[in-house]
Amino acid sequence: MDHVKLAHFKKRLEEERKLVEQELKSLGVQDEHTPGGWDATPGDIDDTATEPDELADRIEELEGNEGEIKEIGAQKRNIERALAKIEEGAYGVCEISGHPIEEDRLEANPSARTCKAHIDDESRLTD
Repeated sequence: MDHVKLAHFKKRLEEERKLVEQELKSLGVQDEHTPGGWDATPGDIDDTATEPDELADRIEELEGNEGEIKEIGAQKRNIERALAKIEEGAYGVCEISGHPIEEDRLEANPSARTCKAHIDDESRLTD
């Protein structure tokens, strides 16, 4: 991949990283004991809530935030991985086949880890 395209994807990935970080901040706080980890918060519900339905709403929102943090955290790790690959000169290579990832796939998802032939297998890749 040429330098112009790499610069384009690097910029897109850096922009996505900022958006993902903002989203994580809206759902929780950084876990100071786990590098890159986040703890969900229940949002802007009244802290003085004592009624059972108010407490249940708070717990439900916390659980929802935990799920979103897990999903967005994985997205952030993929972005960080893609940025590292750019620096290493390994960006745009399918992690399963070793073949180049199609440019239109990278346009749709700059942090893609697989080519189109292995798109269904991407979710099975571990960090």
